Amino acid sequence: MPHDLWPTELRLRADRRSLHVTFENGESFDLPAEYLRVSSPSAEVRGHGPAERKTVPGKRDVRIVKVDPVGNYAVRLTFDDTHDTGIYGWGYLRELGANQAERWTAYLAELEAKGLSRESRRP
Repeated sequence: MPHDLWPTELRLRADRRSLHVTFENGESFDLPAEYLRVSSPSAEVRGHGPAERKTVPGKRDVRIVKVDPVGNYAVRLTFDDTHDTGIYGWGYLRELGANQAERWTAYLAELEAKGLSRESRRP
């Protein structure tokens, strides 16, 4: 899958629950905020290698509060849980869109295997 395609549209939906991305080849994806948050490319989520990757629970209701450009190659997303350290390159956003079904199924299986939930823990 080529990673050098540029987005022609990047739009945060009014409810802040998804980011719509269209690429120059016409591919278009609606990426839910929860999916983007649990797939963050940050060291906090990815770690510094596959063995350090974290499964992030409790983000069903997370929203995107800010989308900031990073140069001309990526965006930094800020979520309402204050997470803001992931820089989403164009290639990574496209990968997330193209592989959303498989990645989401794997995430749900990880949650189940670890006894975790998509629901946030409220005091």
